[in-house]
Amino acid sequence: MKALMLTGAIVLAAGPADTGDKLYWVVGKREAGKCEIVTSNPVVIGDTWFADGPYKSSDDAKLARSTIPECPPVKDEPAGK
Repeated sequence: MKALMLTGAIVLAAGPADTGDKLYWVVGKREAGKCEIVTSNPVVIGDTWFADGPYKSSDDAKLARSTIPECPPVKDEPAGK
């Protein structure tokens, strides 16, 4: 019975985490030499040298990426945008 209650508590606790509110993070990858925008909370290990966020929209994350000095400009976006 305790295991069933524990399972129910875990399911209820994990449920609100996936409410459809998409969040974005800017992640710097040392090995790739670029910054990426991801939609899951990054774990900073290995070749990741920083993670910044969360941001509520992709546009906010792109703006943040353009202001981080370690992030090279993205080819499909003008610098400073």
